[in-house]
Order: sequence, then C-alpha cells, then structure tokens
Amino acid sequence: MLFKRLALAAFAAVLASGSALAQDSYPSQPITVIVPFSAGGPTDTVTRLIAQSMSTDLGQQVLVQNVGGAGGTLGAGQVAKAKPDGYTLLLHHIGMSTAPTLYRQLEFDPLKAFSPIGLVTAVPMTIVARKDFEPGNIAELIEYLKKNGADTTYANAGIGSASHLCGMLLQEAVGVEMVTVPYQGAAPAMTDVIGGQVDMLCDQTTNTTNQIKGGEVKAYAVTTPERVPSLPDLPTTKEGGLPKLDIAVWHGLYGPAGLDAAVVAKLEASLKKALKNETVKARFAELGTLPVSDDEATPAALSKELSSQIDLWRPIIQAAGTYAN
Repeated sequence: MLFKRLALAAFAAVLASGSALAQDSYPSQPITVIVPFSAGGPTDTVTRLIAQSMSTDLGQQVLVQNVGGAGGTLGAGQVAKAKPDGYTLLLHHIGMSTAPTLYRQLEFDPLKAFSPIGLVTAVPMTIVARKDFEPGNIAELIEYLKKNGADTTYANAGIGSASHLCGMLLQEAVGVEMVTVPYQGAAPAMTDVIGGQVDMLCDQTTNTTNQIKGGEVKAYAVTTPERVPSLPDLPTTKEGGLPKLDIAVWHGLYGPAGLDAAVVAKLEASLKKALKNETVKARFAELGTLPVSDDEATPAALSKELSSQIDLWRPIIQAAGTYAN
C-alpha cells in the first residue's frame, strides 16, 4: 500500500510539473486564431483588436487567418481537427450555437470538439438599408415590408451568419418573406447595400457604425433593448414596435478539445488583459460594443452560454424550416 501511495504521488507530481512546464514554455511560437468568416467583417474586426493586444502580452505574434464558408463551419471544423497544443485557436460568434440545428450533417459537436477559453463581447445589430430606400423610419419600414416584403431584397453573409439569423427574426417579427440574397461574408454584403444592388441588411454594429455615421446607408433600429451610445439617435426595435426582435451577437474564443489546462489558463488570462486594454475598449466603444466582464471571459461562462444558446435557437430555426444541408 505504501508503495502504491508513493507511486500515485509521484505520478501526480509528474502531471503537475508537466502542466507547469506547459504554462512556462507556452507560447514558444506564433499562434493562429482562425476567424471562420471573410476579412473585413465584424468578427474579423473584433478578432484583430484582441489579437494585437494578446500578441504583446504573450510575447508571440497572434496571427489572424480567415477561413470563410458554410456559415462559419469550415473554419470551426478546421480548428476542431487541429492539434490541441494552443497554437491554433478559433474566435467564433453566435453561429456556433445555431450550427447544430442549421447543419444536419455537421462534422463536429460544438459542445465536445472545443476547449472554451472565454467570452469576448456581445455586439448589438442594426437594421440598415441603401440610403435611398423609401421608408424614412422604423415604423414606415414595417408598413413598407408588410406591403412590399416579397419584392424587397435582403442581404446576408451566408447561412448561419449573424445577419442571416437577424433576417430570420426580422421576417418573423413583421410577418413577411423577403428575397434573401446570401453573400460570402458581411463585407461584400455591405458593399452591395451601399452600392444599391440590394435593399436591406441587418448586421453587427462593428460592421455598420462607420457606414451609418458616414451617411452611406440608412439606419432604422438597433436590435437590443437599450440604445447604443455610439449611435444615440438610433431607436431600438422595441421602441419601433418589434419587441421580439432582440438579438446581440456574442463572440467566444476556443481551442481544440484537449488543450492543457495550464495553456487554457494562460490564454484566459491574456484574453482578460486584452479586454481591459484601453485601446481595445475605446475601439469597441466606437463600434458600438463593450468587452465582457472578467467573470464572463472564462471557460465556464463560455461553455454555459454556448449550451443555453443552442437550446434557445433550436426551436426558432426548426420553426423557420431553414437548413443548410
């Protein structure tokens, strides 16, 4: 028995020393954070701000790689299959919680294929349109869509994207079906709204604030219960008569399943520092969002949010009858 206890103690010591070694030596090379959407989009913007701060803190470059396609599932799937060494990470948004229902043949389980690191931010969305679109405000927009919804074109960044989800909720709230025009990312969708090729878009403030302020698009409402400080004159969907259209796009940082606990802890600590960085906070504020609190920038908080959001979106997507495969 004494020998057995000594052996177990030695084994525990080896594990502890190995974990400490992983924390001390990590990272020893650049880290890649995969964004499963196109460059220039809202999730890409959030990621690059975080990556810059984390690079300084960790002493290694944190590089951003865009792997778009299939509503974010291609990039997420690439990380799910990556070696769990902490050098390939994923920054994904609310689409991680809708993928299990949207994609009947999804190649990974979001709850099992990743090591959660922490929440990053929850970004409000805005309903915008080409600047010469006829309705002048949210009330007029609702009436217009009720009469002309079937002839109104609505852009989104692809099935499973945040703009796609917001579009589903908008159509459900107004009781219409618009002509949906999917794009390969939020940036090209916005470009065509600005150019007048399509009528409308609902996307994150990180992708719409500058265009709204610059007069490139017409803005109707923000999709959260409270107004956004960076767009104080923009009413909420609740104020405009659409109380059920309530959505903010949360983002989370993940690694592949099986990440060493010490590596997760180091990444969590670096993420928290990035979210307190004054430059990051100021830039987030300009884009209409805020960093999450320390309590939310944790593996436990991200895991809980992901699980609850999967349960929230499943009946909504099933009721809409929209599936990617």
